[in-house]
Amino acid sequence: MRAVGYQQSLPIDQDDSLMDVELPSPEPGPRDLLVEIKAVSLNPVDTKVRMRAQAEPGGYKVLGFDAAGIVRGVGKDVSLFKEGDQVFYAGAITRQGTNAEFHVVDERLVGTKPKSLGFEEAAALPLTTLTAWETLFDRLDIRHPVKGAANAVLIVGGAGGVGSIAIQLARRLTDLTVIATASRPDTQAWVKELGAHHVIDHGKPLAAQVEALGIGAPAFVFSITHTDNHFAEIAKTIAPQGRFALIDDPKGPLDIMLLKGKSVSIHWESMFTRSTFQTADMERQHEILNEASRLVDAGTIRTTLAEVVGPINAANLKRAHALIESNRTRGKLVLSGF
Repeated sequence: MRAVGYQQSLPIDQDDSLMDVELPSPEPGPRDLLVEIKAVSLNPVDTKVRMRAQAEPGGYKVLGFDAAGIVRGVGKDVSLFKEGDQVFYAGAITRQGTNAEFHVVDERLVGTKPKSLGFEEAAALPLTTLTAWETLFDRLDIRHPVKGAANAVLIVGGAGGVGSIAIQLARRLTDLTVIATASRPDTQAWVKELGAHHVIDHGKPLAAQVEALGIGAPAFVFSITHTDNHFAEIAKTIAPQGRFALIDDPKGPLDIMLLKGKSVSIHWESMFTRSTFQTADMERQHEILNEASRLVDAGTIRTTLAEVVGPINAANLKRAHALIESNRTRGKLVLSGF
């Protein structure tokens, strides 16, 4: 089968950073689906894994997590899907990725593709939807208010893939006031369009801007990017006994003592925790994606596809990786077919 992989971690402008290769088609395990890949999308984790995870000696590492496609084979213990089903999912970081014609994935991580979306639009959704959903509802528990705090969530980095879904979920599924950060006119317009009640500029100190809104200290803060740059301002902004979540990899140590006086709880989110550790509730990702699919088909939330880069090949993936590494993308970049 055709695939895109690499043998050593290299900057994306190097010829061998990503290569078009031929690999054997994978065989599904007992609870696996064999999926014919129709579209994939890019996430920051793709670029991070490329720079830190090496291929097996003599082999190729295949990246890619988000995918939409058609089930072409099932393992002997599969019960949730059948051949011919159209699916979407974000996969597992411990296995080969989706930048290939065929891919195997545990059925418990897979959802039924929204009927109202094409494969490209669907491929933009899984990883960011799971990350946003798990952060908001499983970690921060935003449906459980903080007494005395403003019933509001501050989303730092609202215009990227995760923020674009988090804004929609918080706005459409709760009564929270949604404050999102964005620093450019186009990204500020984007987060407003997605449902943010207020937009502030993360290029300026956050606390004074939130205070100027006049709604009080927010109960929840969800930091998606550059947490190390914003942490002191977040500590000033968040309400006493508030809940703070982050998903990025801060470049330096965070002074968590800044949160002690307010008894603020800290919540890490990694979408790959359930699949990596085979947690007892791993099937929750199947449930979340199915619920997200229902919400899309009902018109409650929408895809965050921003651009279809082109077919799945090394040249297009290099361009997409470079765009992700620029930290200036809006929504999701998608590649379609081979």
